Amino acid sequence: MSSLPNILTLSRIFAVPMLAFFLWWPEWRLGYLIGFVLYCVIAITDFFDGYLARSYGTVSKLGIFLDPIADKIMIAAVILVLTAQGFLRGPWAGDVHVIAGLVILVREIAVSGLREFLGGLQISIPVSNLAKWKTTFQLVALGALILGGAVHGQPCQSVFEACGSIAESWVHLVGLVALWTAAVLTCITGWDYLRVGLKHMD
Repeated sequence: MSSLPNILTLSRIFAVPMLAFFLWWPEWRLGYLIGFVLYCVIAITDFFDGYLARSYGTVSKLGIFLDPIADKIMIAAVILVLTAQGFLRGPWAGDVHVIAGLVILVREIAVSGLREFLGGLQISIPVSNLAKWKTTFQLVALGALILGGAVHGQPCQSVFEACGSIAESWVHLVGLVALWTAAVLTCITGWDYLRVGLKHMD
């Protein structure tokens, strides 16, 4: 319980409410800047807790249980807060970008349920390289959307607002493009996991 990897994983979970706090006010640029730094620290910690556990042979059942939960809590919290504050809004498509976030959330819940079901059958699903790319695009997308809030401030309230709003900024657009890329990869990898799971549901 007290191993360093587990402490790092728990710290990620406890940091999520703080991250949500800094992202709560879209007009507070400093808050979004602090939130971006905190988000990066959490993402880096995600790498190091697994790396340290494998390197020093301290992989534990608690760590295996907590690590994916910590990831999903952070992703879900950031997507929900950014959606509530209007940062999943963009030019031309408006709020349609929320669908990409919804796809990611649905997939995370479905795959978690599938892993729990297969775990009872002593069957594990290895993480594919495509799933790792999905995670990479996901992290880049949310990081860019947060950084957009730090650089440009409050998001636009309409797709008809003048150029120069956050929805027209390149940082925000990078975030939206990466989010849709992650959503597409989410569908592909989610189907791969489901196809494996269906073989064991007869």
